[in-house]
Amino acid sequence: MIRRPARPTPVRLWNWVRHGGISTFLFLVPLLFTFGYFAWWPILRSLALALQKTNLITEPTWVGLENFQRVLADPILGTAALNTLWFATLALVIGFPVPILLATLMAELRRTRQVASVLVYLPVIIPPVVAVLLWKQFYDPSADGLFNSALGVIGLGPFPWLQDGATAMPSIVVQATWAGFGQSTIIYLAALMSIQSELYEAAEMDGARVFRRFWHVTLPQMRGIMLLMLLLQIIGTMQVFTEPFVMTGGGPENKTVTVLMLIYNYAFIQGDYGKATALSLLLAVVLTIVSAIYLRATRSWSKS
Repeated sequence: MIRRPARPTPVRLWNWVRHGGISTFLFLVPLLFTFGYFAWWPILRSLALALQKTNLITEPTWVGLENFQRVLADPILGTAALNTLWFATLALVIGFPVPILLATLMAELRRTRQVASVLVYLPVIIPPVVAVLLWKQFYDPSADGLFNSALGVIGLGPFPWLQDGATAMPSIVVQATWAGFGQSTIIYLAALMSIQSELYEAAEMDGARVFRRFWHVTLPQMRGIMLLMLLLQIIGTMQVFTEPFVMTGGGPENKTVTVLMLIYNYAFIQGDYGKATALSLLLAVVLTIVSAIYLRATRSWSKS
């Protein structure tokens, strides 16, 4: 048997130290400590809190999985989950294509692109609660309301908007889309600006018009960022709170109550923080599973 000569073991630790590993680690320590204390420690603390019955004032009582059982037994949980899914679906159908189309139109502009970017981003600058209260006034169900007055010119309305269970959630989705599409539009516009102009020139030489250039050049080049933005929007819409809380308070007849509103009610209305934490962890688990399935399903498509 022929023995191969043993390879000398590299002194990796010494090389790491010699190339500035210690100084790099010392620079990272404050960042790791800050991130761990403000991000991971609350998560670990919530794991213990979910197994206790406490109002954060009196001495907590260890109850094990009872909080999770009480959450799952709550009859309004199913309603809140379905409303959250309904909001997420409407937000994706209405809100996801809007920034893509706007960014594509803005990319065709030459002299007024910067002005258009500022105008598109303005809704993002407005504080969320202020924007929601403003739209709540626009949704005044009387004939004097802004939207009803505008529709009354063409003989439509007045509509109840937020006072009707059938129109309350779509109305909230429209406001949420208006408030958030500016940020996504700017991101898509930046992605469009990075696409090589030679691809569009080649498409034009082949006789491709605007729609064909958009379908065969723009969308394939933006596939990766679109998949990422879609995942972020799914996670964000599943955590909707401000819009239904301020606009409708969950009404009418619980048609707009969401999972985060239910968490709020557990914690600040009922004073049961253990139950609220349990539902928060359940939501986090669901979002983690959805994200993992999404990333697994789109992994090959995003790379192709």
